[in-house]
Amino acid sequence: MRKQDFSPTLLDFGPVQFFIARHFGFCYGVENAIEISYRAVEENPNKNVYLLSQMIHNQEVNADLQSRGIRFIMDTDGSQFIPWEKILNDDVVIIPAFGTTLEIEKMLKGKGVEVQQYNTTCPFVEKVWNRADRLGQDGYTVIIHGKPKHEETRATFSHSAAASQSIVVRDMEDAQQLANYISGSKTKCEFFEEFSGNFSYGFDPEKHLQRVGVVNQTTMLATETQAIADFFKQVMITKYGEGNSKHHFADTRDTLCYATNDNQDATYELLKLNADLAIVVGGYNSSNTSHIVDLCEGKFKTYFINSDSEIKSHEEISHFNYHKKQKVTTHAFLPSQNPVKIILTSGASCPDTMVDRVLLRLLSYFPQAKKIEKVMSAF
Repeated sequence: MRKQDFSPTLLDFGPVQFFIARHFGFCYGVENAIEISYRAVEENPNKNVYLLSQMIHNQEVNADLQSRGIRFIMDTDGSQFIPWEKILNDDVVIIPAFGTTLEIEKMLKGKGVEVQQYNTTCPFVEKVWNRADRLGQDGYTVIIHGKPKHEETRATFSHSAAASQSIVVRDMEDAQQLANYISGSKTKCEFFEEFSGNFSYGFDPEKHLQRVGVVNQTTMLATETQAIADFFKQVMITKYGEGNSKHHFADTRDTLCYATNDNQDATYELLKLNADLAIVVGGYNSSNTSHIVDLCEGKFKTYFINSDSEIKSHEEISHFNYHKKQKVTTHAFLPSQNPVKIILTSGASCPDTMVDRVLLRLLSYFPQAKKIEKVMSAF
């Protein structure tokens, strides 16, 4: 089988060159979710139409949905906008691409709300739920690599905990701390304090960390998920021996969605280039976009923006510092050399048209650049 090509595309406009990631932007799950949401509005002109939370982590897309009359029941972290008692049995409730918890689904069904007609849960998220269910059936505790407050992680934890004891680890540091309870070097009391809120009811670290398997929030960094899985496998080999490791560690294949994998692989190809700066477009609370930003920051001066409107002029750009969770402004962000080399990519929740608008905005600051029609005619 021929290896998939992740090499970037070069758009050479003369004084400015753009290196465009081979894979970026909307995936099937996002496109499907948005299409279903639009259909829900069209098919129910006289009803209240709600989304459980943000459809995807993209401000522009969510603002467009709201402009069509869709209202959000909850914020991205689970904070309530609209009280549950206001939701009636003839209202339309859309389940977002991240999915939802079994508890919320049961509560809505109890109200008589039809939850499956406009259920936009991504099939790759459901794939993770199915994997967790199989692990539980086989007697393994499920370790979920994800951000504990993320909608998808909350949904995955709910489904996983129904089938097996489950626990969430955010990163390798969490994984290493959890390993202390597998080895027995830390106490049960310390566990309950350290992982408070991130394990299922009845979890006993002395009992439920003897057999484990790893699944993940689909938008996490693939290399980190694999590293965490490899780490736990080695922990079990160290404790139980090579010959017994399969009984104690379920060597599951990676559960990231293809779009996340492709976007990340395409970003690794960008890192092989020499460029002056990188522009990453996407929602500021988008997990998969933040990982692309992290990768790019390792080599390039990187600007994380949510739309072309953040580029104020050739002298000023407003962008998001993901680590400090705050907006900042940078002046003279475009260097003076000729040509200026710009990396351009986006996350899976960003419309392709938004990337086009960012490119056109940047291109407008180079009046001597070749016409876009001439450059694009070569493709």
